[in-house]
Amino acid sequence: MKPGIPQGTRDFAPKTVRERQFILNTIRTVYELYGYQPLETPAMENLSTLTGKYGEEGDKLMFKILNNGLNNPEKRDSIVSGFNNILEGRNDLKITERALRYDLTIPFARFVAMHHNDLALPFKRYQMQPVWRADRPQKGRYREFWQCDADVVGSVSLINEAELLAIYRTAFHHLCVPGISVRINSRKILAGLAEHCGATDKLTDMTVAIDKLDKIGWDGVAGELAQRGFTPEQTATIGDYIAIRSGSPEIMLGALDRLIGASATAREGIREIQAVLEYHSLLEQQEWENKIVVDFTLARGLNYYTGIIMEVVTDAVTMGSIGGGGRYDDLTGLFGLKGISGVGISFGIDRIYDVMEQLGLFPESTRQSVNVLFLNIDSSTTTHVLSLVNTLRSRGIPCEMYMDVSKMDKQMKYANKRGLKYIAFIGSQEMEQGKIALKNMETGVQELLDIDALIAAVQ
Repeated sequence: MKPGIPQGTRDFAPKTVRERQFILNTIRTVYELYGYQPLETPAMENLSTLTGKYGEEGDKLMFKILNNGLNNPEKRDSIVSGFNNILEGRNDLKITERALRYDLTIPFARFVAMHHNDLALPFKRYQMQPVWRADRPQKGRYREFWQCDADVVGSVSLINEAELLAIYRTAFHHLCVPGISVRINSRKILAGLAEHCGATDKLTDMTVAIDKLDKIGWDGVAGELAQRGFTPEQTATIGDYIAIRSGSPEIMLGALDRLIGASATAREGIREIQAVLEYHSLLEQQEWENKIVVDFTLARGLNYYTGIIMEVVTDAVTMGSIGGGGRYDDLTGLFGLKGISGVGISFGIDRIYDVMEQLGLFPESTRQSVNVLFLNIDSSTTTHVLSLVNTLRSRGIPCEMYMDVSKMDKQMKYANKRGLKYIAFIGSQEMEQGKIALKNMETGVQELLDIDALIAAVQ
């Protein structure tokens, strides 16, 4: 059998894992700097937990898990009818009751609803786990990928949004990713636009179309709006709205107020963006090179957002968004827990990795976890070498020993293939002198050192 993996998934070799861990550890450090706590949830959730939360398109992209016992001949007729329902686009609990999680936000809301009596509110959590979507694989888009979320529930303060913007900017500053823009908008502004157009009942249709602007352009969006039943006048107003794309935030918000400010909902969205930007200005650091951009075309197609929305992009490479999030005031209400406001963001770890790999941004420290390899060229020195390895490890220096006694050429090829910087070896001459031969594989320089000097050299 020819080995292979499912389309849209990947194996991660040691080098890649170390680089991914660098990204995760950097973001984890920033999350904890801002007071967020770690959380994990199961890979699978009840189908009823997930469906209806991501819109029609999201429901189609869930990986559903078949129930056990579908080979039971006594249930044949019921199972056949259940599969027919599935093929016709309807869920059937006889066939599937569970699905792999689509994101981390809905499982988090479910967790809060189940455990709210034990939580100190506001509750700030971060979560780093894989999610699954039955999407068409392409550059920067996978069927299995990691998300890295931070959410706070139990607070309506817009300072939360300002801090989440600061988390994005802090993390990307530490990752040294250039060309970062954190785009910000409000679903209330979009709802106000729908009100102004007389299309309140078509808000989701409008946001889904606008969300595709970067991919299909205005002509494509206008065509999709027409297909979704928008009149030419409504489409023209949406076009005027999308055209507000330049100038300072004050100028853009002023133009927006003149266009749709008659809507109380739109005015509330404008006020919230102004407040978030004001709070965030108090959190800014001078060394941040990334920026905040007000972008009224940002729609974030997921249905559960209710207020401020945000998304991260970089102009350094061709790539979709590498982070996003927003306010979801009634998300836990989906699970019977009313009155709990929430807001959160997510980092797209896989896309961030692709950006950093393409730009060569990973530091030297991620390339190799072992500082030095001890060769094993003489069985009479094996036990002594093993004791030296133990000494280095007791000093916190990662090292290893080539386990099999074999020719030096073979062991050197192993060291070169591993990309190790230092090798150390002891022959009979070194044993007599109480020394260790240490070679820098990058410079070719070889020295004869005692153990203390060797430790100082490789630390």
